[in-house]
Amino acid sequence: MPSPTSSSVPTLAAGIRAGDRATLARAITLIESKRADHRAQAHQLVQQLLPATGQAIRLGITGAPGAGKSTTIDALGTYLTEHGHKVAVLAVDPSSSRTGGSILGDKTRMARLAIDPKAFIRPSPSSGTLGGVAAKTRETMLLCEAAGYDVVLVETVGVGQSETAVADMTDFFLVLMVAGAGDELQGIKKGIVELADMIAVNKADGDNVQRARAAAAEYRGALNILTPRSATWAPPVVTYSALTGDGIAPLWAQIERHKKLMSASGELAEKRREQQVKWMWAMLEERLTARLRSDPAIRAKVRHAEAQVAAGALAPTLAVEEIAALLGV
Repeated sequence: MPSPTSSSVPTLAAGIRAGDRATLARAITLIESKRADHRAQAHQLVQQLLPATGQAIRLGITGAPGAGKSTTIDALGTYLTEHGHKVAVLAVDPSSSRTGGSILGDKTRMARLAIDPKAFIRPSPSSGTLGGVAAKTRETMLLCEAAGYDVVLVETVGVGQSETAVADMTDFFLVLMVAGAGDELQGIKKGIVELADMIAVNKADGDNVQRARAAAAEYRGALNILTPRSATWAPPVVTYSALTGDGIAPLWAQIERHKKLMSASGELAEKRREQQVKWMWAMLEERLTARLRSDPAIRAKVRHAEAQVAAGALAPTLAVEEIAALLGV
């Protein structure tokens, strides 16, 4: 495969608009590069393709351990490609710099989707902060939209802040749960429930159907005590089976209904505008942090300030002022 820089930005943009998968993969590699010249090209590419983006349904997916994220994405993605959609699967994994992440393993568990010509699966970058990974995932999402993928699934591989990061870049946040694993509410944090646009209880098959329905009733009760984030949408709770495919069609129907209602009310457009501004600030913070770490003179002074703070010789507030002065802010 040619290196990402062997093609000009207009050539990459044309290949992406034509839906060429190899060109898309090269462009994403360009976006993930940390080289300054590559970043400049990546920014030009995203800017060129911006008019061709924004038409896809952006779906964030998270799940409690054992909830079956990979099998769900495989089942849902296959259902969508069978019904004429093109599906891109991306991952946000803040732990990847330490563990190598699990999306590559997950890809082997997406057996049907991994070989589907209408699907594109891409792991998150293998290193970097959550903010950096999320920023690159946003750019990758735009490239996939420009390449004609009309459904983009963004999976959280890590835990904690990654859920918030994915909720902040998608239209719909789906939380997967499973029944029959003890206290049904122990596996999910209140903060994640508050982010959910829908809770879906997996493994509603065989002897587990009743347990799945009972778990769904508990989650409905949990959602009832929370103030809805939208005046237009009350998060539903559904049951389904990724193994058999039962419930996948109604699950997708809820996501489509959400888009229809939120588009009609103007909330979807407003949400995307807010997300764009958040993205801008996240990238600005990443740029400032990168300068602190990359400029040798600044890095030396920052380390000196750290040592003084650790020794109790310098107040953290004053250290921040000194470091900010180095950046001219």
